[in-house]
Amino acid sequence: MKEEWIEMLRYTLMRLGIFAGCFVVVWGLVYSGIAPRGLGDSNGMWVLLLALVLSAPISFVVLRKERDRASEQIVRKVDRVKADMEANRSQEDLADDTARAQGQTS
Repeated sequence: MKEEWIEMLRYTLMRLGIFAGCFVVVWGLVYSGIAPRGLGDSNGMWVLLLALVLSAPISFVVLRKERDRASEQIVRKVDRVKADMEANRSQEDLADDTARAQGQTS
């Protein structure tokens, strides 16, 4: 279970790193005049949105292996939880059947 959290944390930190890198680059481009500024006081929001738009496809391509590895961990965990729930359900059914059988014979 610890591995799943570590894998998800690693993927999340890598995504945040890519976003932070894009934010710094966009900020530099906007303030150097290469990229257009936002309207009025919206410049900070413009830089943030542009960094988000740029970081999404970069993350999609660069972090493909990490994303696949993280999703495999999630699928394994979901399968394990489903199996545990089914085992609990089977135990409850067995207990109910035993109780009914004892109630009928008494």
